[in-house]
Amino acid sequence: MVEMIVGTYGVLCWLLFKKFKLIPITTYTICTAILGGVVILGLLFISLSVFHPVSHDGRMYAPVVQIVPQVRGMVIEVPVEANKPLKKGDVLFRIEQRPYQIEVDRLRASLAAKNSKFAQLAEQLAATEAASKQARADLLVSESTFDRQLRESQERAKSQVKQIKERLELATAQFGRAKEAINSGVGTNQEYDRTQTQMQSLQQELSQAESVERDAAEKLKSGSSSLEAARQALAGAEAAERKVRAEFTAQVDGQNPDVRETAALLDKARWDLDQTVVRAPTDGYVPQNVLRPGIMAVPIPLKPLMMYVVDERPTLVATFHQKVISDIKPGMHGEAVFKQYPGRSFKVSVRRVLTAVREGELDASGQILTATPESAPGHIPIVFDYEEDVAGLNLPIGAQGSIAIYTDRVHALSILRKIVLRIHSWENYLF
Repeated sequence: MVEMIVGTYGVLCWLLFKKFKLIPITTYTICTAILGGVVILGLLFISLSVFHPVSHDGRMYAPVVQIVPQVRGMVIEVPVEANKPLKKGDVLFRIEQRPYQIEVDRLRASLAAKNSKFAQLAEQLAATEAASKQARADLLVSESTFDRQLRESQERAKSQVKQIKERLELATAQFGRAKEAINSGVGTNQEYDRTQTQMQSLQQELSQAESVERDAAEKLKSGSSSLEAARQALAGAEAAERKVRAEFTAQVDGQNPDVRETAALLDKARWDLDQTVVRAPTDGYVPQNVLRPGIMAVPIPLKPLMMYVVDERPTLVATFHQKVISDIKPGMHGEAVFKQYPGRSFKVSVRRVLTAVREGELDASGQILTATPESAPGHIPIVFDYEEDVAGLNLPIGAQGSIAIYTDRVHALSILRKIVLRIHSWENYLF
């Protein structure tokens, strides 16, 4: 740009001073011409930089996935080729499978044994349930024979106790009246002794009847020896059933804990076995492949074995000085030139201005935070949309280019920026 403006201004001065001699050549006019050229050059440079800025660090960016294996092992096969298009699920490389296959076989055998044990528990539970059912039937038979007689004896004892209590209440009342009569001097000692003797006799009968009632209740509760034996047999059968049922029904989500644990370990072992074949995460390609059989693969994210470029449309990004960002809005038009295609320009438009840069990030660390150093200019990245003519160029990832943005201010100067940008593109033929 500077060369073009200086050359144009020089030709103009030559025409005015030398060719047509419209201005006399003096010290004053020469100094004025030089100063005027400097001022014009400065104003044009500042105006173009502010109103129609240009960036020479535009690049094509693409997302890259670091391929890190999920399991440890030696690489035995690398069938992928560099820069060859791949589909999602294509094999990138394989890891030795034998250790993981052995673990899968071991857990399959263990799971079969656990399932066999679980089946035996089911059979034992069925057997204990049958034994409990038979013990309940035996108890019902025993109760039908002895319980009815014991209940009748208890009812008779209760009836006798009730009758004696009624007679005792009457005798107690008679004794009370006889005692009052003796105290008042109208009663006889014979009547007093008779009522007292009768009351004491009924008290003894009541005590004996209550004892008989308690014995009948205890016998009904405990039953005979055969009934008690039937009850003991039922208690033992139920205890055995509860023990087997506790082992059988101790489940997690419908499965026995031992079976579920072994099944989970088997699923994990099968997953590890599947991870020995590393596949493409999406459509894309491997730009460089230096992985070879014999290399030890370890699941450490800090050491990926392969870089995988995702098959997405590359993003065109360029950084601009902060002083011009306030005038740049999404949708503004611009042009881009690339070193691989000298003499050509391509239309682009602003998609968005990124809202954060690395210089503004605060990282948690054990060091005291410092201000941004002067060497960090903090240029702001801007993302651009481009048309199919750029997409059809098949530019390599990281291809560099120059991008100019034409703002709405002082639009007439955009023509000068377009001329300068095209001159810069033509220079790519030489440099």
